[in-house]
Parts: sequence; C-alpha cells; structure tokens
Amino acid sequence: LKLSSVSQRSSRSAQNPPVRASDPGAMFTRFVEPGRLALITYGPCAGKMCTIVDIVDQKRVVVDGPEAITGVRRHMMPVKRLSLTDFTAKIPRGAREKTLRTALEKDEIMKKWSETAWAKKLKAKEVRANMTDFERFKLMVARRKRSAEVKGVMKKAKK
Repeated sequence: LKLSSVSQRSSRSAQNPPVRASDPGAMFTRFVEPGRLALITYGPCAGKMCTIVDIVDQKRVVVDGPEAITGVRRHMMPVKRLSLTDFTAKIPRGAREKTLRTALEKDEIMKKWSETAWAKKLKAKEVRANMTDFERFKLMVARRKRSAEVKGVMKKAKK
C-alpha cells in the first residue's frame, strides 16, 4: 500500500513540473532581485523611484537611485515600503552606483517607466497637488464648459 502511494507522488510531480516566472501561468512575476526598479511608498523618499541593489534578509534590501537620476541615496530599506515595478536592469548583486547608472541608461529603463500608465498617473497627481488656486479655478471653468458642450451634443443626438 505504501509503495503505491510513493509511486503516485512521483508520477504526480512528473506531470506537474514547477512553475517558472517566465511561464504565462506563473502566479508572481515581480520578484525582489538586484536591478528591480521600485517606487518608494513611505518615508522621506516617498514617491521617488529606486533600484534594488542588494538583498539583506527576508524583509530588508539595499536600494539606490542613483542619486543623480532619482534623488535617492544608497540606503537600507524594508521591502514593505516598496512597490515593485515590471522593469529590471541587468546588474550584479551589490553593484556600484556607476554600474547601476550605465545599466539603467543602456536599457532605457527610466524612459520606459515614464511611459507607463502608473507613472503618468503619479505625474498627474503631482501636478494637481501643485496647482495654485487660480489654476484650479480655470480647470473648473474649463470642465463646466466641456460638460455643457457634451450635454448640447447629446441633446441633439437624442432628437
């Protein structure tokens, strides 16, 4: 009886090989790894982009901007405070700032990031937060005007 259950287990594992990250059916695709671009969600650098350079332990990583590009210095940070993106630079673990900068420029990762919907949404949020009172007023007037035009066109289309 025991022999048959062992043989069933081994045949089951042969039928279901382990899932790889590159498979379309993989559960996770964004891993904490050196070169992974991330958004800092909490702390003094919140809202800035950084790149994971090294892994300290299960909960902490070393991140670097580089400072010239994103304004984030190399420091240790909990993984909880990061939002991982889909972009990864090809760098070795514990890479120097110069190596990181050249890898980001070679793959144009920051350019690719700025073209994503996520980055555009963050930029729009920042622009709205920095609006003056008069700019908010002009926006309100423009929205009212657009709404009135849409209502007029819809009224004509209804008839």
